[in-house]
Amino acid sequence: MDLLKRVVIREARLEDDAVVGELLVEAFLNQYAKKLPEVVYTEERKRALRDVAGKRAVAKVLVAEVDGRVVGTVALWPPGAPGSEAWLPDAADLRHLATSVEFHGQGLSTPLLEEAERVAREDWRVSAICLHVRRGAQGVARMYQRRGFIREPSADLDTPSVFLEAFILRFAR
Repeated sequence: MDLLKRVVIREARLEDDAVVGELLVEAFLNQYAKKLPEVVYTEERKRALRDVAGKRAVAKVLVAEVDGRVVGTVALWPPGAPGSEAWLPDAADLRHLATSVEFHGQGLSTPLLEEAERVAREDWRVSAICLHVRRGAQGVARMYQRRGFIREPSADLDTPSVFLEAFILRFAR
């Protein structure tokens, strides 16, 4: 059966936290590190990625299940939520999109992003979704651009440890 027909997207629950945390660490540390060798992650960053309960307290964390197993995730912060990096007051902040390595390149991010976009547009009725992509992660940037996100250089984040390029998806009103 086609993989995407077997995917169930739902909101993360307490019992998903450990699996989601490890998915994020694997995706952001191991996969990014292979593609961007200059990326160095601290123990503090690993702890932050694994703090799924903290994310669920302020954001909507979605998971993708295949055959009952959590194999993907994405988080969406509503406007004004603690920790949101959205630069517009009426925008959601999308972060932490990750899929299990065994499902890379099979389109698993599509249903996760479709549901996050639906929540933002229909449930929260926001004007846009904001997100940031690590400079150099061209494949990730292209994936978002194919979905209609456009670069917003004025909202780039330049921190001591990383440069993040801003993208925005505006919804028609």
